[in-house]
Amino acid sequence: MARLELSNLSKSYGSSQVLHDIDLVVADGELVVLVGPSGCGKSTLLRMICGLEDITEGEMRIDGERVNDLPPARRGIAMVFQSYALYPHMTVRANMAFGLKIHGADKAQRAARVLAAAKALHIDHLLDRRPRELSGGQRQRVAIGRAIVREPRLFLFDEPLSNLDAALRVKTRIELARLHRELAATMVYVTHDQVEAMTLGDRIVVMHEGRIQQAGTPLELYEHPANRFVASFIGSPTLNLVPATTQACSSAGARLEVHAGCVVDVAVDGASLLPGQAVEIGIRPEHLRVADGNMSAAGIRFGGEITLIEQLGESHLVYLRCADGLELVSRASGHTRLRVGDRIALEADPGTLHVFDARGAACVRRR
Repeated sequence: MARLELSNLSKSYGSSQVLHDIDLVVADGELVVLVGPSGCGKSTLLRMICGLEDITEGEMRIDGERVNDLPPARRGIAMVFQSYALYPHMTVRANMAFGLKIHGADKAQRAARVLAAAKALHIDHLLDRRPRELSGGQRQRVAIGRAIVREPRLFLFDEPLSNLDAALRVKTRIELARLHRELAATMVYVTHDQVEAMTLGDRIVVMHEGRIQQAGTPLELYEHPANRFVASFIGSPTLNLVPATTQACSSAGARLEVHAGCVVDVAVDGASLLPGQAVEIGIRPEHLRVADGNMSAAGIRFGGEITLIEQLGESHLVYLRCADGLELVSRASGHTRLRVGDRIALEADPGTLHVFDARGAACVRRR
């Protein structure tokens, strides 16, 4: 496998710059997921790694070798696209072996590699079928198998599951995770689906407007986001954002006036804040619970009317509108007996709160 290093990588189309100073290292055997909204530059970055887009500035190395000017065929990379791109007139066997044939592998070598990849992907019983005889999930596995047989140094995936239905996406995602463990392969995976990113990635790289916002393990991004964008993008449903004003702040913590005069002490580094400054508090839906009347004095509470309940089986999403128009969502137990129109209070512990300054940067939470 391979180690990938990107240093100050930038991409421009004429006067329009779409990627800005990308610095990233993907370790040998690591699965790194690039995630972000449409138009953030993640697919462009993947195409630059593959060699389908020229690098405007910066440097890219694979196992220490500078590859900026190498054509795609000489980079030792295999890419799986969103579309399956299978030859309709060829069997699965022929589709998977085609790249090896072009590169001069003999018949016995092609047959052995195709069979090994097909068994790993559980499609060895489909080798004599044509693409039109396969389901969407089977076609995607054929496309992945075509990449595996080449034994590349680096695998690139560009939203490979987006054409599949919800149930099949989950199944194929599990197969991809298993495949990564078995191959110990270096992979870069692009998706706009943060659930895919959280479940697949050893590390996640969150991108926005052509820049890396934060890179880290799924748990690091969930618990310690670098800014409001990362905090809102990671997690489903998205983060609740509540306006607040600082009353007192220091490196030891911050005292904030939040909702309807509620004051809460938050364990963040508030040294960069000033008294009277407008900030935002972020609360994840799973950290907001229905109040039972026993909240500690240090907690934070919001009262209002339930406007919607989404029943998910194991849990419910409860939407609350407060008197001042603030809207919140909480994840409650699936056994809750709440109903639309009920007036309730939601509460959260200060230790679960995120604080963002006026620029959207996160105040570091004390661990």
